[in-house]
Amino acid sequence: MSWLKHFEENGYAVVEDVFSEQELAEMKAGIERVIDGIDLSQHPKSVFSTYDEDKHTVDDYFLNSSDKIRVFFEEGAFDKDGKLVVEKHRALNKIGHGLHLKNAIFKRMSFHPKIKQLLKDIKYEEPKIVQSMYIFKQPKIGGAVTDHIDATFLYVEPIEHLIGLWIAVDDADEENGCLAFIPGSHRRSSVDYRFVRTHKTDGSPLLKFNGTRPTYDQEKFVNVPIKKGSLIIIHGLVVHKSAPNTSLKSRHAYTLHSRNQTVVINRVESFAQIKIDDIYQFASRDDLYPVKMAVKLQETDENKFAKLYEE
Repeated sequence: MSWLKHFEENGYAVVEDVFSEQELAEMKAGIERVIDGIDLSQHPKSVFSTYDEDKHTVDDYFLNSSDKIRVFFEEGAFDKDGKLVVEKHRALNKIGHGLHLKNAIFKRMSFHPKIKQLLKDIKYEEPKIVQSMYIFKQPKIGGAVTDHIDATFLYVEPIEHLIGLWIAVDDADEENGCLAFIPGSHRRSSVDYRFVRTHKTDGSPLLKFNGTRPTYDQEKFVNVPIKKGSLIIIHGLVVHKSAPNTSLKSRHAYTLHSRNQTVVINRVESFAQIKIDDIYQFASRDDLYPVKMAVKLQETDENKFAKLYEE
């Protein structure tokens, strides 16, 4: 079965041998330079967790990260006094969410010719990157990611026009926390549990969860091991998760999320929205060009964003 057929039927697919060993080495070296340049005294100890739903609703550092390079730590990285228990390079959960905007190496990898072709293959003729992340899944302390669909956090209407690209920088298997999916779970007509932006008044959260968190049959999950250099294309509605990394192996990955600008986007709900956002667009021709987009929260609908101009 072709990867495209598998994707259509199951909501995810492995696409093999997308990036070369040299390109993977560039990504690893590039992220090491980013970490080397981090002054911990200038960054809050923001711990990324998918278990604590309330945490990031009041975390301005997280909320304002969509056009920046910001660091998020593993839950096991600090002791009770807030001191690192491992060295800096092994303490991070992820770096995001604007690597594709702010870092030359990751910008180049994000707009790789093979990525462009892959998105054209799924009829994303005018895809736009919503966010990017480098995920570490550190040996022994790399945390689990709970079951979810990406559209909960990056919601668009029509709901089927969101995809993720999960690029394996290291081999990923059951030992170091590969992704697991419920095949076919992308076949749904609505997204009833969403992480949406709200007004901030009197110190109240900027984001909130709307709806009731769904539960899933854990027996239906299928582990998807993957070799480095390959990627997993992920439908925005498919249920997936990953276990903690209990091994001595790292499990680095670079991820992108994209929406299809060819269709009329009626609604965007996402922590990744910012006041003025450089959202880079894939061109149908070979060259790339940036699209400046301004978005703001409508007074009449706190969850609806309007595009003010494009140039």
